[in-house]
Amino acid sequence: MGGCCSHEVSVRGRVESEVDDREYECDRENDVSYEHGGTLVRLKGSSRFVSMYTQQGQKGVNQDAMTVWEDYTGEKDVIFCGVFDGHGPLGHKVSQFIRDNLPSKLSAAIEISQQKARKYYDANDAETASYDDVYDENNPNMSLAAWEGCFLKSFDEMDEYLAQEINTDSYCSGCTAVTLIKQGDQLIVGNLGDSRAVLCTRDGDQLIPVQLTVDLKPDIPSETSRIVNCEGRVFAAEEEPDVYRIWMPDDDCPGLAMSRAFGDFCLKDYGLISVPDVFYRKITPEDEFVVLATDGVWDVLTNSEVMDIVASAPRRSIAAKLLVKRAVRAWRCKYPGSKVDDCAVICLFLDNQPVLSHSQSNTSRRNRQRSKHMHRSKSARNEDTETVDAKVGVELDEEWKALGGLARANSLSRLPRLDRGMSKRQSSKYLTGS
Repeated sequence: MGGCCSHEVSVRGRVESEVDDREYECDRENDVSYEHGGTLVRLKGSSRFVSMYTQQGQKGVNQDAMTVWEDYTGEKDVIFCGVFDGHGPLGHKVSQFIRDNLPSKLSAAIEISQQKARKYYDANDAETASYDDVYDENNPNMSLAAWEGCFLKSFDEMDEYLAQEINTDSYCSGCTAVTLIKQGDQLIVGNLGDSRAVLCTRDGDQLIPVQLTVDLKPDIPSETSRIVNCEGRVFAAEEEPDVYRIWMPDDDCPGLAMSRAFGDFCLKDYGLISVPDVFYRKITPEDEFVVLATDGVWDVLTNSEVMDIVASAPRRSIAAKLLVKRAVRAWRCKYPGSKVDDCAVICLFLDNQPVLSHSQSNTSRRNRQRSKHMHRSKSARNEDTETVDAKVGVELDEEWKALGGLARANSLSRLPRLDRGMSKRQSSKYLTGS
């Protein structure tokens, strides 16, 4: 669009010429973390295997939130990651509320499931277990079905808790959630809405993106069917023909651009649900990292571009920040007349090489600068973060790509405030006057 610079060049260009060390030299000084029952909870910054960063867009207060819990559920080397994208008048409050409460509820559900498994598990049952009952080597009593049950239970409880919370006013506000638990060589992902998790795996000299989640939007046939069966409506407004939204049966509001979310109780009787999709992947030696991000990133960058940017970061500790900066630049370059969306990113590295901080990478940087001076035709690389030179050969189908087009609000219309004593179902009756 317009006369902007080539998006391909801006995304895949050499990183060393774009990163100002002064901008990132204090990347560890801005860390925000605290202890919670023996678990380290991180809201900002980087840790041994994690880089995280969020930036406010141009549409008001930053409604994105994120968190990383290390030694999750009290078990060493278990990590929880979550990215939450709020929408509506008080979407920032909802996303922060979910960020602060969902990990604890999920942890409690896992603990209950483990206790039941230890109590009722019979070793003889393992011989007759179905294919779906694959057990974790580190915790043989947790089946995949049990993991899924924990996600479903905790997400449902979280939505009920949100409905009762008097301070969030979530009648016409809500948020998405993409969450991940890494336990040993297993990844369990729970997704609600249109944020996304993508894994980077290596095939020789190429990085291959593997999308772990489905963008849950109203135009997916199964989602549309559920909404229509609940008397909700799905259509795109004339000014945004490519963005399908959920609408009330008799009113052209609120126009929600995802089919599942926490909150948004005005639509919970009309097909919007808070049931997550749960996915599983066994980590292989070729798997390098996972990126969890809100749609502010995926709307302007492809999965392949995101993988290339993270892999080419001069230090892993700034990978998330570099990705957000590139997404912001892509917004301004591709859609100069639109408002940049909020962006939040968590990069979880899966191999045994820890994230390098500024102090740890001083020597590596000096070596790179010396190498560039002596061999200007070659770009120096850190051992743990090689730049990708080859273009990834696997492209995603259109159904999996983030929606292009102008920045759009996730919810178009403001609705009456929910009375504090109302249930989710009563709120819909209040709106329709029935």
